[in-house]
Amino acid sequence: MQITLKPALSLLLLFTVLTGIVYPLLVTISTQVFFPYQANGSLLTKDDKQFGSVLIGQNFTRPGYFWGRPSATSPAYNAAASSGSNLGPTNPALIEAVKGRIEHLHTADPSQTGAVPADLVMASASGLDPHISPAAALYQAHRVAMARHLPVAQVEALVARFTEARQFGFLGEPRINVLKLNLALEGRLN
Repeated sequence: MQITLKPALSLLLLFTVLTGIVYPLLVTISTQVFFPYQANGSLLTKDDKQFGSVLIGQNFTRPGYFWGRPSATSPAYNAAASSGSNLGPTNPALIEAVKGRIEHLHTADPSQTGAVPADLVMASASGLDPHISPAAALYQAHRVAMARHLPVAQVEALVARFTEARQFGFLGEPRINVLKLNLALEGRLN
């Protein structure tokens, strides 16, 4: 028994040190050196004030702001509870939630009679998505412009300026980071 116990304990100690100390230190140091912005949460900071992460959605609800995708977490955009609703497309609860969100959007801007973009009424898989489509932003442009007493064309130009292209020109879809767009509305981001 002692013959097998000694190598087993030696290997346990070796791998504990390698995987529990050496590897985490190596990963932490290399990410801090090569990717410090991402490793520290991709926080949007200006003049030593942090506004949030560009990777996690924010709960904007006032009419003068662009609203992001609905969040499936409780409370909204809770990164510690990342999850989807797991409701299927025929689930009555999902159908009622979507109808309620469409009604809320129509109440917020009765002049908007166009089709509501899906990303304004359907949560993402994580429930934390910080981006909306350009169509979703343009759908809200009139409401935001009226609430801020700005020309609609000025708000639409801001949407165009903050539209991010597909990654590497072919991955994903054009998108807009809602936090960045709302900070630009306030003049806090150029």
